Amino acid sequence: MIKKTLYFGNPAYLSLKNNQLVIKLPEVEHNASLPDRYKSQSVITKPIEDIGLVILDNKQITITTGVLDALLENNSSVITCDSKSMPVGLLLPLSGNTVQNERFRDQLSATLPLKKQLWQQTIKAKITNQATVLLNCLGEESKCMQVWADEVRSGDSDNLEARAAAYYWKNLFSHIPEFTRNREGIYPNNLLNFGYAILRAIIARTLVSSGLLPTLGIHHHNRYNAYCLADDIMEPYRPYVDELVFRLVQKHKGEMELTKELKGVLLTIPTLEVMINGKRSPLMIAATQTTASLYKCFTGELRRIVYPEK
Repeated sequence: MIKKTLYFGNPAYLSLKNNQLVIKLPEVEHNASLPDRYKSQSVITKPIEDIGLVILDNKQITITTGVLDALLENNSSVITCDSKSMPVGLLLPLSGNTVQNERFRDQLSATLPLKKQLWQQTIKAKITNQATVLLNCLGEESKCMQVWADEVRSGDSDNLEARAAAYYWKNLFSHIPEFTRNREGIYPNNLLNFGYAILRAIIARTLVSSGLLPTLGIHHHNRYNAYCLADDIMEPYRPYVDELVFRLVQKHKGEMELTKELKGVLLTIPTLEVMINGKRSPLMIAATQTTASLYKCFTGELRRIVYPEK
């Protein structure tokens, strides 16, 4: 069953009762101008076990430790946002699998050649999916992208990921003057940043549920990054966010602020339909297949990570 994503952009009080998330909306409850029938809707409950991701995007949200404990016990992720409404914090469970110690050991014992092979597979899948996005969005085949995907070697020693990325971003948003992919750059970088943060939380959550350390990457190894493995494994999933953002740009035209409406669209990322192992699946479910296959690569049961194909 796909888990729900809950977004809170207004003041709220979040508590726990009978393993249910109790949501109180003070703006509704204390508004004297509203009819009583609306005030009765100021308290909402949601089963904790149905929640996969919670996003807190308001400075006047109060959440009890009971709620946090229950969410983490059910392998849910909690994202906090800064004053610009951009995700800034991620809370994950410490123990997401019953045999976590054993799985940590398998992950830690992975050899460098194995990690280079896994990174090769990851970048090949990413470039292939980027090529499909260009075809879907621009209606043109990018033969060079497929050539680069086929030529990726162990560890991507030729850095074909960067070459493909330069071509990809130059063409995908070529209609936006001066666009470059940069976290602090012009729109639609703001939409991409928000979407990638949601995606990162999804991947980190599924890594933990598979009993893996999201900190210990197969390629990324920044000493200040607590989610190196999540950043590795999310790479082939990024094109799904890119295509969603491209469609938003097409629909709205002109520069866009990160409004609640647009956030609402980006919050559908966990439910985006992807093809994995020849079957259609919501992205969040596909991510669990990917991280489960990654663990089996660490143990030698599999030789390839299972990634989605656009």
